[in-house]
Amino acid sequence: MMRGVRGATTVASNSNEAILAATRELLGIMIERNGIVEDDVASVLFSATPELDDTFPAKAARMMGWTRTALMGFQEADVQHGLPMCIRVLIHWNTDKSLDEIRHVFLRDAAQLRPDLADDYKAHEAGESS
Repeated sequence: MMRGVRGATTVASNSNEAILAATRELLGIMIERNGIVEDDVASVLFSATPELDDTFPAKAARMMGWTRTALMGFQEADVQHGLPMCIRVLIHWNTDKSLDEIRHVFLRDAAQLRPDLADDYKAHEAGESS
């Protein structure tokens, strides 16, 4: 069965370093929380809001060693009143986990996109069981 694992984060600046650091952090948490290994990943989609144009967020996955997985990046729709400086990730993952077992991750200002799931991450950070 294939499942989608979602994540999002925000960055403070449109710089190569900030974009890659935030994306590496987000991917690392998504991978750790769900037990994802590259061999089980079909593909990963990355999007960034229009003002983030200094580098491709997908480059972070390559830097983490995901060299065989299909990666694709997109520019997020420029929606009025949308969340600025935001990177979103969708991992298409082959797993036996149920939808209720999937742990999505929303960091920094992106927590407002899914406050219900952001609280789950905060509990994880505090060392509480989820």
